[in-house]
Parts: sequence; C-alpha cells; structure tokens
Amino acid sequence: MAEVATSASSSANSSARSDQLLVVVDPAARRLDGESVRIAKDVLSAGASHTKVCLPDGPEEFARALGRRGSRRPVVVGDDGALLRAVALLHRRRELADCALSVVPVGPALGLARSLGLPTGAVAAARAVLDGAERRLDLLVDDSDGVVLGAVGVPPLPLPVPAEAHPGPGSPAPVRPWLRTCQSLVRTLASSRPARTTVAPGAAGPARLRVEVDGVTLVDLDQPVEALTVVPGGSGTAAVEVRPLSMDAQAAPLTARGRTVTVSGAHFRYRADTVVCGPVGTRTWVAREGAWGLTLPAG
Repeated sequence: MAEVATSASSSANSSARSDQLLVVVDPAARRLDGESVRIAKDVLSAGASHTKVCLPDGPEEFARALGRRGSRRPVVVGDDGALLRAVALLHRRRELADCALSVVPVGPALGLARSLGLPTGAVAAARAVLDGAERRLDLLVDDSDGVVLGAVGVPPLPLPVPAEAHPGPGSPAPVRPWLRTCQSLVRTLASSRPARTTVAPGAAGPARLRVEVDGVTLVDLDQPVEALTVVPGGSGTAAVEVRPLSMDAQAAPLTARGRTVTVSGAHFRYRADTVVCGPVGTRTWVAREGAWGLTLPAG
C-alpha cells in the first residue's frame, strides 16, 4: 500500500480549515478515473495542514488504512461501494460515534452519494471536505450486524425512474410526503447499482412476507407482496412501505413508521443499498438515530 504525506505551505488557501487528513483512495477509483483522483488529492493537500494519502490495493489494505488513522480525519475517495465499506468497517469496530467520515465520490456508482447530499464533482467534493460541516445521519442495523445507509428493497430489483431523494443541508423541505421521498430514494439507489450485479432466478415477482413494525403486523403471509421498501425515516425511526399485489392499479400502499422492522418469509432476497443479500428466512432492522457522521457542504 503506497502512502504519501504532504503539508500545505503557508501560502495555501488561508480560508481552508487547519486539519489533518487521512485520504484513502479506493483502488477502483484510481483505475477508472485517475484524473478525478489526482484533482481531489491536489485540492485536499493544498487546503489541509497535513494530508496523508493511502493507496490500498484491496479491501484488507483499505481496512488497515482506516484502522490506523489515529487522530486524522478519514477521507474516502471512491464510489458508493467504498462509502459503504468504510461505514460498515467503522460500525463493526464501534467507532462510528466518534468518527466523522468525509467522502469524495469518484467512480461509476454514485447514486447513494448523491442522495446523501454529497457533490459529485472532484473539486466541489474536495472543497466540501475542507469547508463543510459534520451532519449526523440515521442508519439501519440488521440482526447480522449489517448496516444500511439508504434503503432496503424487496425484491432486489431496480425500480424504473431514478430520482434524487434526500435534499442537502439548507435545501427547502420536500413538498411531497415522506412516502414519496422513500420511493425516490429507492429509485436513486437502484440506478446506481452496477450493471454487472445480477439477481438469482426467482428473486423477482410477488412474495409472501410477514412485515412487522415495532411488533405490529403490517402485512401477513396470506397477502402477496409486490414490493417492500424500508428506509431511515428520521428521528430514530424506519419508514416502511408495502405494496400488496392487487388487480386494482390504484390500490394504496401500506405505510408505517417504527424503530424495529422484521420481515419473514420463504427465503427471500433483498437489496441493502447497492448490495443484493440473501436468501434469508427472516431479517430484522433497527433504526439508530444520528449513528454516523458525514461531512456535507455547509450552508
């Protein structure tokens, strides 16, 4: 793993915040968009008091670099997969509460980054790392200790129309209800899933699921389900939408909010952010308020 340390000169941008950064560059980002990586490194090195750049060759070195960050603020340069790996690693080490993560999105899959309010241009994203502010965000933790930042979807197939979901800090509140926000977030994340990801035969189509929210059954096994969505709903809750299979195209979805969501059925698959998981017979997600910190543009 290559490491490069740089210090900003006294003539560097005087408005930049004095800070020590650990910049971990995902191997895929270097391979697919080396120019954006170079630009991000240059901006970060010029704006921080001290920058250590790590170029891991694989997941193990990526994990070691984050684990050895010391007092440096971690900056991940990479796509949604790199962001998810970093948050999952910090969660497993029980370090999310004390660590504000910064991200420069680079790569082919950036739907999750966009939905969280991160700029996707190298210069704008690097400036946000230097001048932005930490925002505490909710996440979902499942009973296998997996984390979800954006959305759980059953079945694990992309929905048709990609759209932005969460406004950035300072943006006006969405005019649509929270349910529309949930739907658009799922579409955004689905559009970011790499094309090479496939779903096993039988994963699509109606499923028979029991969905319980805080112990109360929202839908049971006797009602076929066309789709299920679970997203962090704010204030330590999960927002749940179930679309029962119906001959009536106008049938309203079932919705609920709660801290704990349990889904059970006959070995179903699901999508957690951009990753297809399963099959499992049951899975429980618990919403955790303000569980992780992300540096986002100020204002």
